[in-house]
Amino acid sequence: MSIKQRKKIINIAVIAHVDAGKSTLVDAFLAQSGIFRDNEEMAERVMDSNDLEKERGITIYSKNCSVLHNGYKINIVDTPGHADFSSEVERIIKTVDTVILLVDSSEGPMPQTRFVLQKSLEEGLLPILLINKIDKKDARIAEVVDEVYELFMDLEATDEQLDFKILYGIARQGIVVRDPAEVAGVSIETAGKKINKRPSGQDGLSLRPLFDTIIEQVQGYPDYSEEPLRFQISSLAYDDYIGRLGIGRIDRGTIHPAETVVIVDHEGRSRVAKINQCFSYQGLKRVEAAEISCGDICVVSGIKDITIGDTICNPDHPVQMSSIRIEEPTLSMNFMVNSSPFAGREGKYVTSRHIRDRLEKELEVNVGLLLEETDSTDAFKVSGRGELHLSILIEQMRREGYELAVSKPEVILKENDQGKKTEPVEEVIIEIPDEYAGAIIAELNIRKGMMASMNTRNGRSKLVYTVPTRGLLGLRTIFMNMTRGEGTMVRRFYAYESYKGEIAGRGNGAIVAQEEGMTTAYALANIAERAELFLEPGTHVYEGMIVGLNSRNEDMVVNPCKAKRVSNMRAAGSDEAIKLPPHRVFTLEEALEFINDDELVEITPQNIRLRKRLLSERERRKAGNNS
Repeated sequence: MSIKQRKKIINIAVIAHVDAGKSTLVDAFLAQSGIFRDNEEMAERVMDSNDLEKERGITIYSKNCSVLHNGYKINIVDTPGHADFSSEVERIIKTVDTVILLVDSSEGPMPQTRFVLQKSLEEGLLPILLINKIDKKDARIAEVVDEVYELFMDLEATDEQLDFKILYGIARQGIVVRDPAEVAGVSIETAGKKINKRPSGQDGLSLRPLFDTIIEQVQGYPDYSEEPLRFQISSLAYDDYIGRLGIGRIDRGTIHPAETVVIVDHEGRSRVAKINQCFSYQGLKRVEAAEISCGDICVVSGIKDITIGDTICNPDHPVQMSSIRIEEPTLSMNFMVNSSPFAGREGKYVTSRHIRDRLEKELEVNVGLLLEETDSTDAFKVSGRGELHLSILIEQMRREGYELAVSKPEVILKENDQGKKTEPVEEVIIEIPDEYAGAIIAELNIRKGMMASMNTRNGRSKLVYTVPTRGLLGLRTIFMNMTRGEGTMVRRFYAYESYKGEIAGRGNGAIVAQEEGMTTAYALANIAERAELFLEPGTHVYEGMIVGLNSRNEDMVVNPCKAKRVSNMRAAGSDEAIKLPPHRVFTLEEALEFINDDELVEITPQNIRLRKRLLSERERRKAGNNS
């Protein structure tokens, strides 16, 4: 049929590198759309509802909301900015009409900026560039715009895509302008000492230029509502009451509750199913609807085995939409039943069945994840997009009451067409004070890194490297120590390249407990003379548990529970006077970075412990002799 008109529905995605201000911009969208009452409190970064998102200050899961402007319904998707969650971005790009490319006025385009922009250009979208944080003292607006132009050309954008619209903004204040000079007289520093919980603009400035630009560029969705239904699932969710949910944009036609449809999967196979409920987004809420037509973001329930890429069609007109390609995992680790002497003391879910069920549930919504069986019934191989991707899953399980052990992360190697071994390589961008550049360059060279460029400006060096993913394992903690917390490091998957050869692992051996018991200050003081401690006196340990880091490269077995022999009353109380150096406390990510191939991380709701895979010293010696 001919298109009679355009429906007043626009779908947009906010894309950027991590910490560029995506969630803050969405806050401003919501604040200025009128969905909140004047007396209603609005939380900061309202779309990041997950506890881990709030704690880490990053977006992990893409989320939907909608606002109204001049009669238009604008569906907004807030996407993750971290490369480990890129599978979320890839799927969302297929459901939107345009993207707002957010770039920091000081940092400029970053590794993830390239990735999300490339996906948008490949889909034929016309991005809107928003230079954010233009109130920063080190803003270099004109240079950043030029860098974005160069990035577009490098990604082989079309002439139409190169003619992108440029806006400038301060998302935390809810301000967007067409010319940076418009905010020259606005005292942003004073107004922004305390971040506005409701970024509703300032001095007559608001997000209106951005709203208007979106409408000018897209002009709504073509009205295909009279055509047969065609609706591809791009995202999944789960509701404890109504089960699995399929989310996507309706491409053609109209959908209704209780409607019989045909599901066509990515291999072209079809099956009959029945829609239970239909939902659309109004503000932050998912609202049940009696009818949802083309162009709108729709959520459907009732189809138990619905998955990413499935197409929902009219039974008389089955059709397969183009498949949604997801980047393959690059990193794997084994999730296994905790076998330590403390197993089952702190966790609620401890068996292999519990772990399997939880991982299979995660697969329903986390399509960047891969689950495989192993030779053991008590262990599962889990593959993901990176350390953060997997560690987030582990931390979620831990908070839910699961107890498990995990192995050292390993990169996934492949063979190319010539039968040669290849490995994942990442692009790494580092910004550090000049005085640390030499040490960092030396460290990256040891890890088989290749320098692509180096620039210095205002006493800081910017290094661009390509480094094997193997070489990046364990680097973050070392990097923070070497730069004294003054450096930044961001990374993204670059390509699979030929295997780079062996990379040296941890140089120091572990200090391993000899027996079970409570650690004493006396014993730890003796150990601290030649090792870095990982625990304090009064900690319950077991044989094979790692209690410190040796100053030498071999493992050392010690008794951290040894008490001082009491010969008189003075000696009996002398233990209290022992002063120990501060012990090192591991986060989950640091623990995963630390362990070697023969070690595990024991994870419970209450503790993170390091241990040897083989707990008995005798077994470890036997295994070493046989190897």
